[in-house]
Formats: sequence, C-alpha cells, structure tokens
Amino acid sequence: MITLILAGLVLFMVINFAALHTWIERKQSALMQDRIGANRAFIILPWKWAAPINWLLRPINELGLFHPIADAIKMFTKEDYIPPFGDKFLHTLAPFLSLTFALVGFAAIPFGDILIWNGQEITLQVAPINVGLLYIFAVMSMGVYGVVLAGFSSNNNYAFLGGMRASSQMLAYEITLGTTILGIVMIYQSVDLQTIVRGQGYLLFGWIPLWGVLLQPLGFLLFLAAGLAETKRIPYDIPEGESEIVGYFTEYSGMKFGMFYFTDFIETIMIAALAATLFFGGWQVPYLLRDGFHFPWGAVLALPHLAIVALQIFSFTFKVISFCWLFMTIRWTLPRFRYDQLMDLGWKGIFPLSLANLFVTALLLLFVK
Repeated sequence: MITLILAGLVLFMVINFAALHTWIERKQSALMQDRIGANRAFIILPWKWAAPINWLLRPINELGLFHPIADAIKMFTKEDYIPPFGDKFLHTLAPFLSLTFALVGFAAIPFGDILIWNGQEITLQVAPINVGLLYIFAVMSMGVYGVVLAGFSSNNNYAFLGGMRASSQMLAYEITLGTTILGIVMIYQSVDLQTIVRGQGYLLFGWIPLWGVLLQPLGFLLFLAAGLAETKRIPYDIPEGESEIVGYFTEYSGMKFGMFYFTDFIETIMIAALAATLFFGGWQVPYLLRDGFHFPWGAVLALPHLAIVALQIFSFTFKVISFCWLFMTIRWTLPRFRYDQLMDLGWKGIFPLSLANLFVTALLLLFVK
C-alpha cells in the first residue's frame, strides 16, 4: 500500500511538472528573446456575479498558465492520423513505449531519506532496489525502441531517417553517459542511489559537503553533455528536426504526437534528477542530519522529524528545478549541431574524455587507499 502511495505521488509530480515544463519553455524563451510569451489561453466568465472569480483568475491568465490545459485539449481532440500503408499496431505502440520507459525510471530515484510514520520507517523511494542505477539505465535504453518503431511503422522515408538518427544518437551517448558515472560508482562503492546520496552527506575538511561534483567535476560536465543528448532536445534535436521535415514523429498527430512531445520533457526531468542525485547530494541539505542541523562551528539546531523530511524533499525538488532551468537556458542559447558534428562530439570528444576521467579516478583511488 505504501509503495502504491509513493508511486502515485511520484507519478503525479512528474507528469504535472512535465506539463508545467511546456509553459516554462514558452515563458523562459520569451524572457530570453525579449517577448511577452504565452498569454492567449485565458478564462473569463461572462456573468456579472463572476467578477470576483475573474479578478482571481487575472494573474493566471496574464501568466499564461492555462496554456498547458489548452495544449492537452487540442491534442486530445485532433484527428489521430495513421498513414494508409503504415503498420497500425506498431504506429500506436511506439509512443506508449517511449512514454512508459521514460516514466518507470523514476521508481529508483530517492527523493528523501526516511519517513517515520506510526512507528514504521518508510524509505522515500518507490523501489528501493540495490541496483537502482543499473535499473534506470536499463529502462532508459529501452526507450530507443519507441523512436525506432515510430520511424519504421510510419512507412515514410523522412520518419525512418529520423528514427535511424535517433537510434544512432541514443546508442552513442548512452555508452558515454554510462562511462561518465562509473567514477561516482567507484568512489561511493555502490550502484544503489540511496547509498550514493547518503555517502555525499560527509564533510570534507569538516565543513565542505562531499558532493559528487567536487570529486568528479569533469565527470559532471561530461554527464550533462551526454545527458542532454539523451533528451533529444536542442542542440541535440537532430532526430526530431522540428524545423525540418525529417523527424521520427513526422507522421504523428493528436495525443500520440503529444506523448512523444511529453516524453522529451520527462526525460529532461530524469536527467536533472540523476544529476542532482549523483553529483549534488540528492536530498541532502548541508549540515542537516536526522535530528537537525549540526554546523561546523559546533552549534546544533534540533528540528521535528517532519520538518527534516520536508527540507530534504524541498532540497531535491529545488535541485531538479534548477537543472531543468539550466537545460532550458542551453536549449534557447545554442544552435543545432550538424549530424556529423554530433557524432564526432560523442565518439571523438566526450567518450575519450570519459574514459580518461575513469582511468585517472581509478589511479587516484588506488594511491589514496
């Protein structure tokens, strides 16, 4: 029962944040380009007695917060078009595969330490498995089947080309992505994400939180570069080619297109959650232990258990949102790579650097021990 509640809570938060992401993308791009941005989807009640309600709705209307709802209505009501010579079953299956594998990875992400409720210890993680990192990479790698099937089942040369681009890009950068985190695994001696987060609670020199980014600065930068490629968003959006006719969902419309569109945002949140978990302490708050704050100068501030849990969840959420903001900034700053540049960067740039980082990490651990 507890697992179902945690799963429902995580699913609710991820889906709603992904929906809000569509609004954030519009607004942040507008701010960066000196525009107003989304503000046309608004609700005004025509009756006189509804004036107080309209007054309350005014800031929501002006901010454009109804745009995600308008997007959902538009996608649910548009025609579900399947190419006449396409494979109808695979064409329908592809977006479900992409969205499902993007969502199930969050089961292994710890968003807090332990909640004590009615004398029972509840680990704030949907699936507290000891190979959580391997599980996440396994389900993330399965997402390639969705984009390949989308391009193949459409019976469209441009969609097929987009699917091939996506498969080669995802396979190339998944290898690099896995290599970049091996240094973290070697340092914390575990592939259990909860163990890795707890290992980042120690203090270096008695006052610096021992987060992964301090121990693996190059690995962190390479992880971000490879992780952005996994999300298939600018500057790595060659498989989609939104300004071109080439894209694996060229022949998709309605909510099937919406599922692919949604998957990109969910994958962005996943990479942000992994970056926060592996390199920035996850739910850790500097100097916060299970009974309260223990500052380096000796002061102690005791806190109620529920307040500590709330601070941990807030810390994790804040770090994820910060990374999503960073990814969105990159998305509206850099132009798209050419395909040859993309593959050269992956195989000739990031991958060799990740291997060198792994080799240096191994040598340092050998001599330190």
